[in-house]
Amino acid sequence: MRKDLTKAKQSWEDEVARSGRPERREHFETDSGLRLEPFYLPDGNYLEDQGFPGQLPFTRGAQPTMYRGRLWTMRQYAGYADAAETNRRFQFLLDQGQSGLSVAFDLPTQIGYDADDPIAEGEVGKVGVSISCLEDMETLFRGIPLDQVSTSMTINAPAAILLAMYIAVARRQGIDPAVLRGTIQNDILKEYVARGTYIFPPEPAMRLITDVFQYCRETVPLWNTISVSGYHMREAGCTAVQEIAFTLANGIAYVEAAIQSGLEVDQFAPRLTFFFNAHNDLLEEVAKFRAARRLWARLMIERFGALDPRSIRLRFHAQTAGSTLTAQQPENNVVRVALQALAAVLGGAQSLHTNSMDEALGLPTERAARTALRTQQILAHEMGVADTIDPLGGSFLIEHLTDEIEAGAREHIAKIDELGGALAAVDSGYMQSEIQEAAYQAQMRMESEETVVVGVNAYRSADPAPMEILNVDAAIESTQREHLSKLRKARDAGRVEDQLKRLKRAAEGTDNLMPIFIDCLEADVTLGEICGRLRAAWGEHVPVESF
Repeated sequence: MRKDLTKAKQSWEDEVARSGRPERREHFETDSGLRLEPFYLPDGNYLEDQGFPGQLPFTRGAQPTMYRGRLWTMRQYAGYADAAETNRRFQFLLDQGQSGLSVAFDLPTQIGYDADDPIAEGEVGKVGVSISCLEDMETLFRGIPLDQVSTSMTINAPAAILLAMYIAVARRQGIDPAVLRGTIQNDILKEYVARGTYIFPPEPAMRLITDVFQYCRETVPLWNTISVSGYHMREAGCTAVQEIAFTLANGIAYVEAAIQSGLEVDQFAPRLTFFFNAHNDLLEEVAKFRAARRLWARLMIERFGALDPRSIRLRFHAQTAGSTLTAQQPENNVVRVALQALAAVLGGAQSLHTNSMDEALGLPTERAARTALRTQQILAHEMGVADTIDPLGGSFLIEHLTDEIEAGAREHIAKIDELGGALAAVDSGYMQSEIQEAAYQAQMRMESEETVVVGVNAYRSADPAPMEILNVDAAIESTQREHLSKLRKARDAGRVEDQLKRLKRAAEGTDNLMPIFIDCLEADVTLGEICGRLRAAWGEHVPVESF
């Protein structure tokens, strides 16, 4: 066994050399001056289940040097009011040391309506930034060179259209789309299960996703084309095991859809990413992330015969758990967020968002957002947890939990397979009912005080003076309406109608829609107008009423 480990360690050292990622500094030491090795090896049966960092089955990390080579991307989620206001917040966060952008869109944008649509009334700019046209997107990224920043966009049903906007803005900046880096969430299945910002029925919605896969492979090769999200299902109440199972089951469905569209697995799978919740149970969360990497690697080999290591390697973004934040004693949320972020780091996240202490009360203030970012920076530079790869690997408890979570997730995936896959599981209400039951049980435990929530059902006290709350100016809505009115009057109406007719024909056919979206946007067609023509061609999704 020791001979095998020696051989594997040499293979890992060769992988480090090939990766081109030197360690950030020559020596890593504790505060006492104790030298830290990159990682530590246990005795016993090791290679099959744990392996080496950056190698199958990726239990110990997605890259061979992990944070010793490069820290995770600190990507604070931000967006409110209009594009100009959110641009100011982006500039503030970049000045504070944030290393990647993450865009929150308002509800009308998420479901494909313009800010001047009657259905958008009262919601414009409230839970994210209002984006209705290419000019809005230009304003959002004004002064931010898109070839020098990685951007994540939390958008699903109209994700392809927002990506088309981003590409069009890059072109106007004189930037080749081939160098753009970032991610669109683009995960419609979890919208049907847990979140609700869907537009179209599953079949055309899945077509949009595979169109993005195909287009980006040829034109935007560095872009992560999907972020398969367990985060929102966990926020809706599912357990850690269910989060992994349902997320990976959805991932399987996307892989199958892409293969059915004519792509080979190794042509698109290297750009798949995942999005997980960093929740309260620190050690379970660490094990969850390790189990997810290992199980995905095995599924990609077993089911799809993936050969490219990048197709097999699970990379993920984590966000601390918004559902655990409390309006009571909101300062306690700083502690919750710090420990949840620690779990994500110990579990090997590639990027991380830390929630702000005031998010149970309203949108984050600048002060709260800065504290959330500083939490990540303290973890990265002061705590020493980034100096050793997989520091909890080899712990009897961590390895036991990793095995148990993988086994439990496999059972759920087997059940989903029996139902006919993730789409069938959504249609039958299986995932929804499982999440609802888990949420109910968690609520019962809290109400009975079996689960302690500090400041809510235990250790209650009178809150201090109210915290500052960020309020969105109600005038934003009328300003956006005026802006769109001017746009519609100034644009070439004939060109707009020609592009919309072309779009409807393509939607009813099989052509890739991404180039057409870009042409529409460059003709000043709005998001709502594009989605309106797609609704006319495809209809809208109607959810099952009961499970």
